[in-house]
Amino acid sequence: MLQRGLKGVIAAETAIANVDGEKGKLIYRGYEISEITSKYNFEETAYLLWYGKLPTAEQASKLKEQLIHNRKLSDYQMEVLKLLPKDMNMMSVLRTIISAEGNQSYQWPPTIDEAIRLTSITPLIIAFRKRLMENLDIVQPNKHLNHVANYLYMLTGKKPAEAHVNALETYMILTMEHGMNASTFAARVTASTESEIISAITSAIGTMKGPLHGGAPAEVIHLLDEIKADGNTQRVLKEKITRGEKLMGFGHRIYKTVDPRSVALKEKLIAFAGSDEWLDLSIEVEEIGIQLLEELKPGRSLYTNVEFYAAAIMKAIEMDKQLFTPTFTASRMVGWTAHVLEQAENNVIFRPQSAYIGQYNMNI
Repeated sequence: MLQRGLKGVIAAETAIANVDGEKGKLIYRGYEISEITSKYNFEETAYLLWYGKLPTAEQASKLKEQLIHNRKLSDYQMEVLKLLPKDMNMMSVLRTIISAEGNQSYQWPPTIDEAIRLTSITPLIIAFRKRLMENLDIVQPNKHLNHVANYLYMLTGKKPAEAHVNALETYMILTMEHGMNASTFAARVTASTESEIISAITSAIGTMKGPLHGGAPAEVIHLLDEIKADGNTQRVLKEKITRGEKLMGFGHRIYKTVDPRSVALKEKLIAFAGSDEWLDLSIEVEEIGIQLLEELKPGRSLYTNVEFYAAAIMKAIEMDKQLFTPTFTASRMVGWTAHVLEQAENNVIFRPQSAYIGQYNMNI
């Protein structure tokens, strides 16, 4: 039976995560995402996805040390990074430098040490490239900062605000993993050929680069900018709904009810309400937007998705729009590598069929 895009087709079994769109739930290794974001940090969550269990204090400390130890690009990678064309976009840069990581030490089957290495260097590539393109000195990693705080530090050279670190860390935990999406599928397909993890992750980055998958929440940024400039949230939103315009950041193709990632992110941001005007504005826009949608579009059940609050975070930390998808990639690196590791445990090469719809020439 033909199913375009393989929509709804089960292609693999996984114990990593469960995305329940009907009930509005996202589960990491048996734990609801709201519990993860309220109790655990980036490193602990990464450990959970890679090892299948939450770490002890000693295990979490060791993983943090491993991530810090790997915060270094090879001389060759640095040379390539500096030689890449200035007009090359960041996702293409990531794809190229990750590919340059490949050497004889990466073999089949993949290892968790390789997953840690790739997760550690991704923020470095982004931050180093950004600084180079702005003709600024590269900011070397700070061994005293955790994974997310160090990423912000390398981008700016300044110690990041606690509210910003917490908001971005929550976002990066929420976007670590999301089932068999296009980029994860691409990684597993490549890994199923018994190609090493570098090739699998390069495939995933190339897939994430496409705007239909890894598109950044830039349109939500435009909405927030418009509302802030106007000063009247109620009026702007009502006019857009009345004109039949889509409210960017509201609704999701998978979740038929609330996006659990949006709920978890909002809960974390509320703790910092009053700390940043963009975070405060996003909470106001959501409340008024949902109320107006219920009044003007009854029965649609449209709620904010994770990109809505992601946009608010990016505005708050003054992150360049060109870094939205790369930052998403930096978090999803954990999920991709977890899937590559899982694929290797019980590997079967992916080999779907196609339906021929061309002509038959009977004269040959």
